[in-house]
Amino acid sequence: MVPVVIALGSNVGDAVQNLQSAVDQLREFVHELTPSRIYQTAPMYVTDQPPFLNAAVSGQTDLGPLALLAQIKAIEQRIGRQTRERYGPREIDLDIIAYGALHYRQDDRLEIPHPRAGERRFVLLPVSEIAPGLKLTKINTVEDLLFATESQAGDVLLKNNALLSVHRHQ
Repeated sequence: MVPVVIALGSNVGDAVQNLQSAVDQLREFVHELTPSRIYQTAPMYVTDQPPFLNAAVSGQTDLGPLALLAQIKAIEQRIGRQTRERYGPREIDLDIIAYGALHYRQDDRLEIPHPRAGERRFVLLPVSEIAPGLKLTKINTVEDLLFATESQAGDVLLKNNALLSVHRHQ
């Protein structure tokens, strides 16, 4: 089993339900899930869209990196993600932030650690709750990178201390 960290985001439809549905499906192949709290985030890059809800989960998987990517892309499709402009609105977005200590690149499909995680407070803040010592570069931890994104602090706000459930729903 390999430790993984996955970031989640949604700003189309019932965003909380979309995040919860993703976690429910991740549980099938990511074990010992630990969720962060949910954050409301101003959109980055394409700003003319609703705010996002963002969270992260950590856990353990026996899937390889490409198999994990295929599974999370399948979850996005099942939740109804539509193809839109890059950085635009989305029903659900799942990104592999870390896969053990692996540094990996497979053409444009997958790069681990996620290449832009360190510049995105909406990723760093939830990840800091569940994996604060995680190194996203060869020298910088999530906590180090959070300090560097302090200018985005007003754009990422805690949403009611809400946690996603990692337990089976009846």
